[in-house]
Amino acid sequence: MVKANSIPRVWRERTIKYRLIGGKCKKCGKSFYPFRRICPRCGSEEIEEVHLPREGKLLYYTVIRAPPSDFEEYAPYVVGIVELKDGTRVLAQITDVVEDQLEEGVDVEAVFRKYREQGKEGIIEYGIKFRPKT
Repeated sequence: MVKANSIPRVWRERTIKYRLIGGKCKKCGKSFYPFRRICPRCGSEEIEEVHLPREGKLLYYTVIRAPPSDFEEYAPYVVGIVELKDGTRVLAQITDVVEDQLEEGVDVEAVFRKYREQGKEGIIEYGIKFRPKT
């Protein structure tokens, strides 16, 4: 079994994570992120890779104060559901915010940030987070 934080998996997923590439079903038209080979709506395997918009709106958010052990050093942090300009919804970390000044409905943009470090000699993972537009 491949661990979620294995070096081969991080390497394989880098393009999709770094460039905000999602999937779009050719059968029903649903767009989704992260990319997967089967449509979550209709089950079709006719999926194409699409570059998703890098701007959207924060629909909902929560502050994580008791995270999983791999993320304890980053707590507290904000996670939210972002609706991109094309209607695709993305679960993502919200960065560059003061949590008591954050509001649902704010316009956000994708930014490239560090996700986590896996120990002193482990891999450093990067990917897309969202921040309020300035």
